[in-house]
Amino acid sequence: MKYIEFDNSKKYDLILLGRVAVDLNPVDYYCPLNESTTFKRYLGGSPANIAVGLARLGKKCGFFARVSDDQLGTFVTDYFKKEGIDTSHIVRCTNGEKIGLTFTEIKSETESSIVMYRNEAADLKLDVADIDEEYIKQGKALLISGTALAESPSREAALKATMLAKRNGIPVIFDIDYRAYNWKNADEISIYYSAVAREADIILGSREEYDLTEQLIKPGMTDEETAAYWHGQNAKIVIIKHGKQGSTAYTNDGESYSIKPFPIKLLKSFGGGDGYASAFLYGLFEGFEIIDALEFGSASASMLVASHACSQDMPTVEQVKEFIKKEKEEYGEMIARV
Repeated sequence: MKYIEFDNSKKYDLILLGRVAVDLNPVDYYCPLNESTTFKRYLGGSPANIAVGLARLGKKCGFFARVSDDQLGTFVTDYFKKEGIDTSHIVRCTNGEKIGLTFTEIKSETESSIVMYRNEAADLKLDVADIDEEYIKQGKALLISGTALAESPSREAALKATMLAKRNGIPVIFDIDYRAYNWKNADEISIYYSAVAREADIILGSREEYDLTEQLIKPGMTDEETAAYWHGQNAKIVIIKHGKQGSTAYTNDGESYSIKPFPIKLLKSFGGGDGYASAFLYGLFEGFEIIDALEFGSASASMLVASHACSQDMPTVEQVKEFIKKEKEEYGEMIARV
């Protein structure tokens, strides 16, 4: 069953709004960050990674963002262009703001973390004037990343884009994407997350992220209560992720579909969510059944946490299919399905 109809006449499969950053991942991993000396540079930022993931899967993406007016700003825009992502609405900052940096730490096969530098971050300077209604109308859907809601003027730009998408009948996808940096208190997290979630057709987040979103609505909801609440607003699909325990998609006809991670040798704990989102959305754009789209997303997520990079290691369609085939040959047909 199709829960959302996408207009296939549109130029872009997805227009994304949010963080474009730079990741610095240690080459000398399995040690704490203070002992790491060598790093590899990658394009980063959750919505940027999702855009690259979809591009690798053959989908066409556009993007609203601000980046620094320096060599790192050039690096990320050039990377987007190389991947076939439209950069016509990526704007250079004019007041010296710098692109966000993320240093990652890979302590062991089971422990990793990130350190973000986001003071006066370029992506949070996205302005309402940067939001072009005609550009939004060219997309089958609009994705809002929750990090864009952490500060003004970016939060107003994100809200304006959401309103314009709704005005034009374009589905809104909300990736909650919580990062503690830049938020000032718990109340504003709930205020702004819930404002976009109420308009979203698809919501993706972890249990923790839904708890943050709902704390001014009804704290302590179960997964089923969360899904029912957001279905009562506008959502057609609510995805709740539980890390190693897997994830469940709740649909607005009362059904639920659960998936587990594919077994892999873990390298890092970050990046999997972006691979999951891009591959799941690819499945929806392709008309997959929900469980098949979830399986595709789970496979991509497992591939990403087993690799060194996020954007750089996003897989192609054939690579995901080959991964699923090999996993099922080794572990059984139902290895990821609950």
